[in-house]
Amino acid sequence: MHVPDGFIDTPVSAATGVVAVAAVAISLRGARRELDERTAPLAGLVAAFIFAVQMLNFPVAAGTSGHLLGGALAAILVGPYTGVLCVSVVLLMQGVLFADGGLTALGTNITDMAIVTTVVAYAIFRGLVKVLPRSRASITVASFAAAVVSVPAAAVAFTTIYWLGGTTDVPIGKVATAMVGVHVLIGIGEAAITAATVGAVVAVRPDLVYGARGLSKPLELRTTPTGAPLVPGEARPAAVTVAAPAPAAVVTTPAPAGRSNRPVWIAGLIAALALAGGVSYYASASPDGLEKVAHDKGIDEKTKPHATDDSPLAGYSVKDVGDARLSGGLAGVIGVGATLTVGSGVFIVVRRRRTHTVHPIQGQGA
Repeated sequence: MHVPDGFIDTPVSAATGVVAVAAVAISLRGARRELDERTAPLAGLVAAFIFAVQMLNFPVAAGTSGHLLGGALAAILVGPYTGVLCVSVVLLMQGVLFADGGLTALGTNITDMAIVTTVVAYAIFRGLVKVLPRSRASITVASFAAAVVSVPAAAVAFTTIYWLGGTTDVPIGKVATAMVGVHVLIGIGEAAITAATVGAVVAVRPDLVYGARGLSKPLELRTTPTGAPLVPGEARPAAVTVAAPAPAAVVTTPAPAGRSNRPVWIAGLIAALALAGGVSYYASASPDGLEKVAHDKGIDEKTKPHATDDSPLAGYSVKDVGDARLSGGLAGVIGVGATLTVGSGVFIVVRRRRTHTVHPIQGQGA
């Protein structure tokens, strides 16, 4: 759903730019509260993973494809404020390095794909988690529902922006019907990817999932009928299980003592590199939902050439590399690396600023 240059006029593009800048500024402050010793190292990886999965267009209808937007996935894994920053970093890398999404339309794309999807998805996710049983399965179900709704919500947002500043004279009703219709289908694909990813992480390390904070497993105390301790190696007599009541307050699921995040980080990076560097070659070549609607309805008549159309990585291929598989794979790997580097840098700085705020310089007044 990357909006190119020329779809939206200058005043509305400028307005969405202001919205995007304000939202990013607010998210930088909010991310200080979300990022901790567990999530900060993973936030850059989440951005890199979203970049990789966005390269995997999947068919949704005759001649139309879709791809992950990522707002729901980012918000649930690392928090809504950090999620806005993750998707914004992805969009920046795509626009600057790969000529995907106009530079003058960057504010529009951040507003639509980063802000709207993240806010809508996380609001739905939190609402469902409050009413569903407190379990890992509920996290996955809520992730699916949130992602399904977030994509057509982004389609409605684009339609509204186009209604305010579209550069072609096309009946807005036709645009809305076409955009929402195809993006409902794309939302199902988004939901499947989001639920599968969140479910996989929750199954292994629920303490690393921001949206799973608050899950608490009732404690079980196993003793012999007489209360004697169980001795290793001895036969276990009939045990009495006493279930401690779940606390009324939301409790953060603690990380197992001494358990490193490195295996999860390495596994995520390998997956991102494999998807962008190899699997992306088999992605659907059909236009995505916005491209298809724009062509069919004529809203792309005033599309302008991208400012970086002649860049070495434009179109997700490496210039002067003749083999299509190798060219696309290298571009994907470079994109994952660049997104990981920029994203990690942003979140390290945010994390350090939080540390300095919480722990002021000592020694004053000594």
